[in-house]
Amino acid sequence: KKRAVSISSIIMLDNWKGRNEFILAQFQVVVILAIAYIGDRWPTSYPRNDNHDPRMFWVMNISLLVAALITLKRDPNASSRGVQLLSRPQTEEWKGWMQWAFIMYHYYRAYSVYNEIRLFVSAYVWMTGFGNFLYFEKKQDFSMDRAISMWIRINYFPILLSFCLGVKLELYYVVPLHTTGFFITMATCYVATFFKKRGMEYWSANSAAIFVCLVVHVLFYETPAVNFLQLFSKEYLFRFQADKYSAWAGILSAMFWKKFKDYMQWAYASEERTGAAWLQRFAGVSLIVIWYFFFGSEPDKHKYNPVHPYIFWLPVAGWLMVRNSSKYLCELHSLALEFFGRITLETYVLQFHVFMCDKVQHIPVLIPGAVAGAPLWLKTANMLLCGLIFVPLALWARKVTVTTQTTVTELIGIFRGGAGTKSLPPVEAQPLATKGSDVNAEVSTKSDNV
Repeated sequence: KKRAVSISSIIMLDNWKGRNEFILAQFQVVVILAIAYIGDRWPTSYPRNDNHDPRMFWVMNISLLVAALITLKRDPNASSRGVQLLSRPQTEEWKGWMQWAFIMYHYYRAYSVYNEIRLFVSAYVWMTGFGNFLYFEKKQDFSMDRAISMWIRINYFPILLSFCLGVKLELYYVVPLHTTGFFITMATCYVATFFKKRGMEYWSANSAAIFVCLVVHVLFYETPAVNFLQLFSKEYLFRFQADKYSAWAGILSAMFWKKFKDYMQWAYASEERTGAAWLQRFAGVSLIVIWYFFFGSEPDKHKYNPVHPYIFWLPVAGWLMVRNSSKYLCELHSLALEFFGRITLETYVLQFHVFMCDKVQHIPVLIPGAVAGAPLWLKTANMLLCGLIFVPLALWARKVTVTTQTTVTELIGIFRGGAGTKSLPPVEAQPLATKGSDVNAEVSTKSDNV
């Protein structure tokens, strides 16, 4: 019997078309991990606190804005199936500029924008609930293959990095936030499907499932039960409380997406209704201003953090309203930001060891003399040199992670008796991947940072 099982396993492995790709990807992962290990322990560096420079933070973000404007591209075909709200290129663009600001915030210790960066993290987690709801609603794919595929895409590289570099996984706290958000969304959509099979329609089934999800959130996060997270660490307790409703808010938003799309067709499809466009812009700007003046301008993060989980949606909704306030804007996106948005998971975890070092506590010095007190031009040149290593390495890490994801998913399908099982499409982490109006969210230190 054991011999028969062994022969069967060999036959299954022979049917694994992605075997060679998988093996090659693992060799490449080893090389990437080695580079990250060397970078994290780079012998010449200086404390990151000595790199505090708010002016350079804004200079780098203005530089990104220039790059974004230069690489703007309009795709009129994007509206061939109707005006698309939060299309895939736009979603990647959104992730891209938030991630850039997030990294520069760390690099230049820009304490003054703490609340804004905290907001960006919540927007990422919001996208996880939002995009995955749309995926499950459309595909109804609650298979183990899907769950494992998503888990690998988000966790595989960060866990290896954590293990090989000897750092706690909580340093990459967005990873467990996204993972938890994914499974919460999957469970919520499964419950909604259960209700639908028993005769409930779209709105009643999804409303009931999302309400159940909210009740579970409240019973956990608003009671002493939340202290369970301290069994892992105080860091996890803080991080999960800061984004306790972010994924749920994304799920709720996705439920109404059909209505939002209908509005977009009415306002911008055949003829643009100027009045509706300007009203939408005014409302969006108002939400952002309300958030900033009543909450975001609070300089004490210890006062801001407790209210953040309940009001983060204000500027998120405001941004989406402004960004999608015309057919032209919906068809427009920046290629530079889109590129950067596709590698957010990898840039998020590698920034701590390659762009910065010593578990994000130091700045590596690759150019001799580019230390804390060096001229600005020399320090900037050093930062750009680090970036020339950091970004391609992140791109490479994404490629091998996606290869691992697709080949392992194929192998699982074979062992489950599905040699002909079609491979799942790559799942983007950090956190989002969208196609047309369908979004597949993914899918970005210590508590004194963000």
